[in-house]
Amino acid sequence: MTLKTVPSLALGATVARLAQPLPAEEQLALLFHLTDLAPHPGTDEWHPHPPHAIAEAYAECERIIRRHSKSFYFSSQFLDVEKRRAVRALYAFCRTTDDTVDLATDDPARALAAWVHQARGNAPAHHNPVLVAWHDTRARYGLPAALVDELLAGVAMDLTIQRYATFADLWLYCYRVASVVGLLVMGITGHAPGAEPYAIKLGVALQLTNILRDVGEDAQRGRVYLPQEDLERFGLTADEILAGVLDERFRRLMRFEVQRAQRLYDESWPGIALLPPESRLAIGAAARVYRGILDKLAANGYDAHTRRAHLSLREKLARLPGIWWDVRKLG
Repeated sequence: MTLKTVPSLALGATVARLAQPLPAEEQLALLFHLTDLAPHPGTDEWHPHPPHAIAEAYAECERIIRRHSKSFYFSSQFLDVEKRRAVRALYAFCRTTDDTVDLATDDPARALAAWVHQARGNAPAHHNPVLVAWHDTRARYGLPAALVDELLAGVAMDLTIQRYATFADLWLYCYRVASVVGLLVMGITGHAPGAEPYAIKLGVALQLTNILRDVGEDAQRGRVYLPQEDLERFGLTADEILAGVLDERFRRLMRFEVQRAQRLYDESWPGIALLPPESRLAIGAAARVYRGILDKLAANGYDAHTRRAHLSLREKLARLPGIWWDVRKLG
């Protein structure tokens, strides 16, 4: 395994930054190693939150998704009320976990470790509505702790890895921060046997779409998610991505990655048929609306540095009849 030494975000010292990710438990152990916090919380007894507090916690999660992800807010509208609020609690938990790192002003490792500590606990803080709603959702649907740890480990990777040598390395990151979310969503909606591989591919496609849309934004944070092997294929370097290069080499690279994401969307689509009929339109809409970002990216000349690819509400609504028909054709 290749190592490179860089300044630690947590300590200001130098640590070896792994070129390849670690297993989830080891990734989280490394996170806690950078802090003075214990990796696992205590198991003190706690009293359930009253119904009005839980209802308000779910309402706050809805406000978060409505403010930060219009695409997923739009697609989750097609779920029934109970599953909709559970999926939105999951989104709010993921968003808050991301923000713990991205918006930290002092020590992002300690901030994330403290959040992981709370998330792993069996007694969510009364003052944190996201954790209250998320804890209720986890308990209600029996969502496995091991999957949640994979998700948390994926976010922790952003503290120790800022470059990916190969697409295989990037795949694990995408699996953790996106595919795992899809597996958790299926834990809420239900699914037929064999649905997991399709959910994993859809998650990678969604996260790869995020990465391509946010190349410029990530570069401002010093991050380059595009695999080194792909940069080399098109004669580019990570430093050029950080500098905002927008030439024919970059456009060919982006076209290559967009086609890769589109193949993953195509390969994941049959898995929609393995979901309960009442959930298919919501997941199908999420996939097709998000895939539309790739179309916008291409229409923008693959400029991911100065233009943010997105679909307007009108454009999302215009796609609905086709999505509905394609979902119905699945059977």
